[in-house]
Amino acid sequence: MNLPADHAGPGVFRFPGFLIVLLCSLFLHSCSSDPQVFDRQVFHYNQSAGISSLDPAFARDQSGIWAVNQLYNGLVQLDDSLRVQPAIAYRWDISADGLIYTFHLRSDVYFHKDKCFDGNDRHVTASDVLYSLARLKDPRTASPGAWVFHDRVEEKRPFEAPDDSTFVLHLVRPFRPMLGILTMQYCSVIAHEAVEMYGPDFRSHPVGTGPFYLKVWREGSAMILSRNERYFEKENGEQLPHIKGVRISFMNSKKTEFVAFKQGKLDFISGIDASFQDEVLDENGQLRNGLAGKFNLSKTPYLNTEYLGFLMAADSTSAIHDKRVRQAINCGFDRNELIHYLRNGIGKPAENGFTPPGLPSFDAAITGYNYDPDKARQLLKDAGYGTRPVEVSLYTNDTYREMALMLSKQLEKVGIRLKVEVTEPAILREWMSQGKVSFFRGSWIADYPDAESYFTVFYSGNTAPPNYTHFHNATYDHIYKQSLQENNDSARYALYHQLEHIIINEAPVVPLYYDEVLRFTQKRVKGLSSNGLNLLDMKRVRLN
Repeated sequence: MNLPADHAGPGVFRFPGFLIVLLCSLFLHSCSSDPQVFDRQVFHYNQSAGISSLDPAFARDQSGIWAVNQLYNGLVQLDDSLRVQPAIAYRWDISADGLIYTFHLRSDVYFHKDKCFDGNDRHVTASDVLYSLARLKDPRTASPGAWVFHDRVEEKRPFEAPDDSTFVLHLVRPFRPMLGILTMQYCSVIAHEAVEMYGPDFRSHPVGTGPFYLKVWREGSAMILSRNERYFEKENGEQLPHIKGVRISFMNSKKTEFVAFKQGKLDFISGIDASFQDEVLDENGQLRNGLAGKFNLSKTPYLNTEYLGFLMAADSTSAIHDKRVRQAINCGFDRNELIHYLRNGIGKPAENGFTPPGLPSFDAAITGYNYDPDKARQLLKDAGYGTRPVEVSLYTNDTYREMALMLSKQLEKVGIRLKVEVTEPAILREWMSQGKVSFFRGSWIADYPDAESYFTVFYSGNTAPPNYTHFHNATYDHIYKQSLQENNDSARYALYHQLEHIIINEAPVVPLYYDEVLRFTQKRVKGLSSNGLNLLDMKRVRLN
């Protein structure tokens, strides 16, 4: 997922009394005379971007993914280390040739009670899985997630349900990351009765199997989820989820959201508005003195690499066409200073290649580029620029102007004059796709928890996107295709590391930093974990 643009009125809190009454009337368990007792059983968070749909086939952004993750399950799911774990399927088999995935389903998974079942619930079968994935793939659905199966599953017989407890997926060619793709919320299991009954309104009448079900959605005001008393997962013998429900508000200002959190009206926020960073975080990215006793901060790797990209198909007379110049830019600035002074310690210097920490295959022993001005000068001298500076134009958007200017000042010390060209995000994205900019700022966020999501960026068989650099290397392509067919994880990771070394050596990009997820929680919140995809999972949350 390439994000060259920035990816960083009062809402529900105008009516606190009304919402307390509403919450009391909606949940199965009544409130006590003290509304705060009831509030302690409900997890409160805000979604400033709003939620457009609860149909998993349209869960393309974080706001929708977070909500859908509470309402539905897929065949498999991710743990905090981004490893694939059972969900509706309790085990699976992969054929020796890597083409057939056979999933064996649990017998105790039920859809939420709904009027599409005459007010009852219904047992989940393999036919429901087949229906859900076929609907995602169907062009008539027009799902933005249809790409997950494109050119990967057989056309005539992509899915089978030989019996109620067995689901079979047929691939065109081996593709080990398929298990990770099946953890995406796009691949959630839905009930055909609900889609048939509600039609276009299925977006606001979700019927899933998740730990919570939708109780009410007042668009633009609040969404309330209630605990699914028949949820199938347990923790240490105790049924999940632990809490009674979830309340989501829709304040559209991140500043207002943070103020509400400081006032204790929200239990959790992800990230922080830039205007509050200096107030809350010190230069090392930790809570400032006095704040640690008020709320908690957790930082985890986020599968996002910020980088600068070179157009490798550029005119051979361009300085950046010389690998030594690209390498000099890579080691001609201090990534640690960038994080320290511009990001309040959020993120890690990208000194281990293009793929970020948090992925199971990440290897901290891989050495990329770090700050070495003497080496940068020598590389430029070897490239014929010992007595004259290299002049390069970097295209970015206004959000990253300050970062680009900092790079410009540092690179000038080693003999590189960086001219910063600022343009609109949409225009820059178009120019990158058309190959009209030779040096540009970009971001790459993994769509699924496998490093293949990063290495596909440099496969020459791909156009832009994702291959914005137009990188072409025959050895790289061969190893990349070999990795797709390798079913043994250790062997596949070894191939990934070979790919990483080629990227480092050829330097089609300048990795800047690996991003991090910042989560702020109230002291009463326990058990809220995170992973590299910043997935919100509340089934194990406890509230004191």
